[in-house]
Amino acid sequence: MTIHLAEHYGICFGVRDALALAERLSDDEPLTILGQLVHNPVARERLESLGVNQASLDDDPRSVTHRVMITAHGASDAARARWRESGHAVEDATCPLVRLAHGHLRRLVDQGCFPVIIGKHGHVEVLGLAGDFPGAAVLETEADLPAIPDRPLYGVISQTTQPIDRVLRLVVALRSARPNSQVKFRDTVCRPTKDRQEALRSLIKKVELVIVVGGHNSNNTRELVETVRAAGLTAHHIERPDELRPEWFTGINHAGLTGGTSTLPETVAQVRSRMLEITCQYKEVH
Repeated sequence: MTIHLAEHYGICFGVRDALALAERLSDDEPLTILGQLVHNPVARERLESLGVNQASLDDDPRSVTHRVMITAHGASDAARARWRESGHAVEDATCPLVRLAHGHLRRLVDQGCFPVIIGKHGHVEVLGLAGDFPGAAVLETEADLPAIPDRPLYGVISQTTQPIDRVLRLVVALRSARPNSQVKFRDTVCRPTKDRQEALRSLIKKVELVIVVGGHNSNNTRELVETVRAAGLTAHHIERPDELRPEWFTGINHAGLTGGTSTLPETVAQVRSRMLEITCQYKEVH
């Protein structure tokens, strides 16, 4: 069996920098992450081993360490202000590309647009984007369109980890549903997400199945899985190499491997090594 690794895979620079900052700060004084720094259990276990705590943005500040950190997913300005006003030292690991999305949304609102965020309901990044605009609409599927108020002018951005094809379809759907309104759209899907999706589409052409490595609660990892399955191929979503099953590869000559933007490179390397072991064991048996 030949293993084909996607050209772009695994941890993006925003998550990488956030992890590095958390590890560095944990050496100085107790640190609490406000939310999940990354949607990846392996990375979370690494932080826990360093004594890093985890709380929610909505928790009582009095029960949390003096130094806290906003995750790579970002937060609303109101949430940041709440923690600073409570006397905490707030470290901000918001991804620069998430900051860019916040900036685009604010400028659209300043231009008189009604804010629309394309993304997953309840996702921490979407909650942060909407947090400073309580009336903002979240558009996850076309089923959400009837709930969006009629306005003459809409300003649309998206969660940074949404597939761009889906985002563009929903922008078209909004324009069709509100033909008498103007829709201003700003593409805020991040380059790492686009790179991983494009690399996966190329990978799919070469393989018979794909192993996707990443947290089960990672939105962008799930999107990779859905892309594989939409193409008619089998996708196995795993978090660790010990989840691989030899029977998945029976009769498979070409297997693909990729990882979401919160997946550590060493985890992908470990999965690849385990896939090679399975291949060798199969050859020995046959």
